[in-house]
Amino acid sequence: MADFGATDLDAFRADTRAWLEANYPKSLNAPMGEDEAPWGGRKMVWKNPDAKLWLDRMAERGWTAPMWPKEYGGGGLSKAQNKVLEQELRRLKARPALMSFGVWMLGPVLLEYATEEQKQRFLPAIVRGETRWCQGYSEPGAGSDLASLQTKCEDKGDHYLINGQKVWTSYADQADWIFCLVRTDTSKKHEGISFVLFDMTSPGVEARPIKLISGSSPFCETFFDNVKVPKEQLVGKLNGGWDIAKRLLQYERQNISASGFGGGGGLSVVEAAKKELGVDSEGRIADGDFRARLAAHSMDAHAFMLTVRRAEAESKQGSGPSAAVSIIKYAAAKMNQERTELLVEALGLQGLGWSGEDFSAEELAAPRAMLRAKGNSIEGGTSEVNLNVVAKRVLGLLDHQ
Repeated sequence: MADFGATDLDAFRADTRAWLEANYPKSLNAPMGEDEAPWGGRKMVWKNPDAKLWLDRMAERGWTAPMWPKEYGGGGLSKAQNKVLEQELRRLKARPALMSFGVWMLGPVLLEYATEEQKQRFLPAIVRGETRWCQGYSEPGAGSDLASLQTKCEDKGDHYLINGQKVWTSYADQADWIFCLVRTDTSKKHEGISFVLFDMTSPGVEARPIKLISGSSPFCETFFDNVKVPKEQLVGKLNGGWDIAKRLLQYERQNISASGFGGGGGLSVVEAAKKELGVDSEGRIADGDFRARLAAHSMDAHAFMLTVRRAEAESKQGSGPSAAVSIIKYAAAKMNQERTELLVEALGLQGLGWSGEDFSAEELAAPRAMLRAKGNSIEGGTSEVNLNVVAKRVLGLLDHQ
């Protein structure tokens, strides 16, 4: 790839467009099934070989993490160049080359807090999609009050010994490694937490999938029984993990918000409503009440996406995401729940099926998406916690004693 200056955007765009058109596999233009998401990692089963080819080609240029430094496998792009890349990917309607907690959450905090040796060890493998990560945060007794976590990490001289349990660990049964909050000092709450990384194949690690009401099992309960962790896998300072944890949660909420959660099998609420509820003489959805509620939701959704883009631009100009992402995450959860509920309502009886030949795959996905959306108010920080963050850190309100 030519070395374009940060201001030579026209040349960079032309080169990027030509490369994408030549290297994006046309077979990936088909809709992506839920089980085809390119998570990467040692356990990934690539149903479409072209999806792996696309990952390898993008990773070779560092474009799975385009703004990370080149010395860690990233693309080394400027903010302006990254925006061009995003625009050209959207123009092609290209699938994501990699969907990764490593890219979205862990990588940014490693760039900020890790040692040089840790960056060289872990970041390139994230960029290439060779390591799939999961997040060890919540526990049965430490959900909204995360800082009350009790997973114990003892200093055994040449290693740490970890015992405890995590819950709602997304894709723990599919992950290669985990970034985990552990208690290294029982005399303090927030100041007694550390941030460690370890292999999920380590002796004593067990992940058990949890079946949800939607029928899927994306979350696990995860157990640690005398798990040995090398000391060089502690990130940041001993007992300094809470600061890293908060920073990572900001990145998590930012990415959850930007994705808008998705779901619903790709069905358009408008088209579903026109088909099932009919249209009036002007081609509008016949049910006036439903039409008004859908219009209000659509306006909110458009305003939300504009706000997300503005917040992303502001975070790239500063030092990363701020506490304001809690506002966006709260709104994203609420709107995805509204959208999936409107879709099921629009489908009528066809939105109530769970199985059978009388329903299309898209119709069967709709009620599952609606049920799955209920968890949006919990994951990435509950709506109540996010509102507290907004009150204290955005609005500057103080607790009344």
